[in-house]
Amino acid sequence: MTEKFIVGIIVSNHFGVLNRVAGLYAKRGYNIDSLAVGETEDPAYSRMTIVSTGDEYMRSQVLEQLNKLHDVKMVVLLDSETAVSIEHMLVKLKLGKESKTTISELINSYAGNVMDFGEDFITAEISGASEKLERFIEQAREIGILEVCRSGLISVKQGI
Repeated sequence: MTEKFIVGIIVSNHFGVLNRVAGLYAKRGYNIDSLAVGETEDPAYSRMTIVSTGDEYMRSQVLEQLNKLHDVKMVVLLDSETAVSIEHMLVKLKLGKESKTTISELINSYAGNVMDFGEDFITAEISGASEKLERFIEQAREIGILEVCRSGLISVKQGI
């Protein structure tokens, strides 16, 4: 049975590491649904959060193969019960028949913020679970979406 899964990886923070990790997925024909990378509290390391869709065999192969890479320091499979996950999105909405107030109310109902606006558009930022962002996008389609930029899921294990 195929389902989405999240892999958290701590890697050495230097050139070529992202290419090797992405290459591992590509070489095996695995798709990356979402990828987010950023420096950790220690500048020598970066944290990668990769979301993929696959079966149990694919999950185990990804974990096994990632652990073999020299620059990979830690690999963990994360799930909704053991991790805190969030995604960030910027969305540019068309101003037309809807008023700025109506659009601002929609943005506020999702705990978003207006980041930029002009005569023809409003740009908002929304953060939260991927499902929340999907619901916002569905409602915003009625207004008119000009552009969407999503960060990809970021995730850390719960607790210490």
